[in-house]
Amino acid sequence: MPTDLLTALLEGPWSLALMSLLVIGDAFFVVVPGEVAVTALGALAVTTGSPPLWAVVVCAAVAATIGDACCYVIGRSVGTERWRWMRTVRVQRALAWARRRVDGGMATVLFTARFVPFARLAINLVAGASRIPPPRYLALVSLAATGWALYQAVVGAAVAVILPGGPLVSVPVSIALAVGLGVLIDLCVRRHRG
Repeated sequence: MPTDLLTALLEGPWSLALMSLLVIGDAFFVVVPGEVAVTALGALAVTTGSPPLWAVVVCAAVAATIGDACCYVIGRSVGTERWRWMRTVRVQRALAWARRRVDGGMATVLFTARFVPFARLAINLVAGASRIPPPRYLALVSLAATGWALYQAVVGAAVAVILPGGPLVSVPVSIALAVGLGVLIDLCVRRHRG
């Protein structure tokens, strides 16, 4: 999605709802720019004052929790092998990795996976298929989603405070920074796995 189009959409009265939908969609489809929307809205919150930064964090945290919980419910109700896409070599490798991580410590893996898109999907599906108790899962995923939302929004807000030029400068720079940090996290995870 082009930066100027996303910025125009996020400056409207439905900005929090749009951001929330993108974050929920990002739980299932890694190409949906959920992180980017939160970071951009964090920058807009500081440069324009609307919506308030706290509302960006709260809405992003709730949406991330909902998206992750939906993946958990899918894993719990259908497992991790019912559909053909789940049986592909790449997905099975990711699910096997997720099973090992879930067995090693649920809190750590949920917090870490929240920042790695495909890992997040695999972890949440496996958590559901592994029958992790829902109250425990929801408590941990809510904390992880809140930490993630706060981080993403603050990245955008910090860029907006540091760089002059209003939203035309802060939004694209904060988006580039968020994408760069995401790539760095992905590289670290791949290196750690390898």
